[in-house]
Amino acid sequence: MIAVLHLGRCDYATALRLQESLVELRQQGRIPNVLLFVEHPPVITLGRNAREANVVASAEFLAERGVEVHEINRGGDVTFHGPGQIVAYPIFDLRSFSRPSTPTTGAPGTPRLGAVSYVRLLEEVLMRICAHYGVETQRICGLTGVWTKATAPPRLSGREMRRDYAPTGEDPDLRGSVPDAASLPPTLAAQRRRVEGGAPGKCGAPGKCGAPMGDAHWPERKIAAIGVHIARGVTSHGFALNVTTDLEFFRLIVPCGLARPVTSIEFETGLRPALDEVVTVASRSFGERFGSQMLWLESIHDLLREDVAAPDPCDTPARAPENERRAASDDIHLA
Repeated sequence: MIAVLHLGRCDYATALRLQESLVELRQQGRIPNVLLFVEHPPVITLGRNAREANVVASAEFLAERGVEVHEINRGGDVTFHGPGQIVAYPIFDLRSFSRPSTPTTGAPGTPRLGAVSYVRLLEEVLMRICAHYGVETQRICGLTGVWTKATAPPRLSGREMRRDYAPTGEDPDLRGSVPDAASLPPTLAAQRRRVEGGAPGKCGAPGKCGAPMGDAHWPERKIAAIGVHIARGVTSHGFALNVTTDLEFFRLIVPCGLARPVTSIEFETGLRPALDEVVTVASRSFGERFGSQMLWLESIHDLLREDVAAPDPCDTPARAPENERRAASDDIHLA
């Protein structure tokens, strides 16, 4: 069983202290596996291996924009969290899970989930969430996280969205006009300028100036980052998925030390799903990939109740999200 708590908007320092407390309780066996969902105010986090050069903006500029900076105990480089981004913090004892069976051979899962297999499962959870909103994603060899294909976003390419529902008020026809460079995320705008190239008033790309970029001119775009810490078999930190995030914030850093473009569900599809809705999709995806019942809790205090310590034989959440009711010591960071 996985107990689920959606904390809503929560400052980073509070969420970090909460994680530390829950990790200790989980290591003691006093609480079940816990999945926290939060949305942070703008914050830059620096892992133990972070390079100062990867924070592009000055401290004064960050203060003016209301962006906090936190140095934390995970490994890895620089990341950004902010409004419009879903952050998931699984506090899982990996010894309570089995490694998934091998799809090609059908071999049964092996006891205990290892760190690498755990990260692969997080990627699969993220890929399922993105697929729900019509974003085709992939892994990239040698990099961790979830990336789009090197094709034009669905809203620009005319491809069918293939999502299993349309959010209320959203136009199902997402074949919008091609934006100019000013409306693109910074790294994608630079990519377009390189493609169109040429001297002022001329166009170095085939066809008319301002014509849609072909798939060959769109790089892979990072839509979700993963960073985990594992101590005595219990995980903390987790992943961040850009939903409606203001991508301009990523100009302040070199995300995870990689000079590659970032994107969001909104940029790819034109959709602006509510974060509560995305959390519900994410919870369901966790349950499917980790083979667990998902028990929604009202508050953090419910974790210490005796009846939460062991899974109920019925898969009945204590309180579903509003939109559901309506219808061994390891230390790793991967970004």
